[in-house]
Amino acid sequence: MTAILPGATIGILGGGQLGRMTAMAARSLGYHLHALDPDPSCAARFVVERCFTAPLDDAEAAGEMAKGCQVVTLEIEKVSLAALRAAERHAPVRPGPHVLEMVQDRARQKAWLLKHGFPLGPYRDATNSAELAEAIRALGPGTFFVKATQGGYDGKGQVVLRDHADAARACDELGHAPMVVEKGLQLEAEISVMVARRPGGQMAVYPAALNHHEDRILAWSVLPAPLPERMATLAAELARGIAEQLDVVGLLAVEMFVTKSGELLVNELAPRPHNSFHATEVACATSQFEQQVRAVCDLPLGSPAVLRPAAIANLLGDLWLSHAPPFDAALALPGVRLHLYGKRVARPGRKMGHLSAIGATPDEAIARVQEARRALG
Repeated sequence: MTAILPGATIGILGGGQLGRMTAMAARSLGYHLHALDPDPSCAARFVVERCFTAPLDDAEAAGEMAKGCQVVTLEIEKVSLAALRAAERHAPVRPGPHVLEMVQDRARQKAWLLKHGFPLGPYRDATNSAELAEAIRALGPGTFFVKATQGGYDGKGQVVLRDHADAARACDELGHAPMVVEKGLQLEAEISVMVARRPGGQMAVYPAALNHHEDRILAWSVLPAPLPERMATLAAELARGIAEQLDVVGLLAVEMFVTKSGELLVNELAPRPHNSFHATEVACATSQFEQQVRAVCDLPLGSPAVLRPAAIANLLGDLWLSHAPPFDAALALPGVRLHLYGKRVARPGRKMGHLSAIGATPDEAIARVQEARRALG
């Protein structure tokens, strides 16, 4: 493999906040940037040299962007395989289409994980209300998370059921799309592990992050997760094994459940930077965004070591609906930083930015970032 050195141009499929922060890290390393996004005022537009406004399934536009790039990566999974393959005719695409083909479909993703021996919670596939009702009966009593196999994020494209009698309603809400039916688990914690991998197979694994969700949207996350050493080691080994088996180049975030009985189960995969690792910008020797650039350009990977605990808290558009948030109140607190994504329109539930805070311990970092979040109202 030949390294793609600073001075080259990186193309990013997707121009949201993850693309913006990746582009900012790449600029620090001396790269040029192109991006493609359907939103003409996307978050990445003002930090890249050229922004192509086109849908993420526009193969012609993806190919046109890739013509001027030495490597292409992505910040969102919703890029069509046709667009990835069109870009691949002009530059290496990392991660490749084979990764997206598996990850984009939840049923295909779970089947792949099961086939390769990675631990999953109980689930079934379903394509209609009769199959959904039968899946619920087969999984036994409890709570069930019914998810469309494609699309959906931050709780969208999901329905929570407690009885097979509601199967028809769930199908209606999901637009009669194919589904996976997951049985609810007794959870001790939700964690994620980030792996960076170069084309030749070298990997760097970040310590696990502990994640807290509210209304199925990540509210805060802390790095490192306060886990027993055995559990932290097992989580890192699982994530490393998945990245290797999948032959991913770039980043792979592996979301996991820790059950009250001590099991560690894989939830979902994301082959891109991840919300739960934004704290790497202030906690780690190498941020996830710089690591993404290093991995796809086949540069030596940076250290993923945590130098000091740090936590982040997401800032949703709801904060802007009545008045501009008093950011000075949050920034008055020691160790707190503000990260805004440059989005022009605030909407309820839309991620507009995040706060980060460092601490002597993970608990101190969590307390500090939560105090800063409360200061915003």
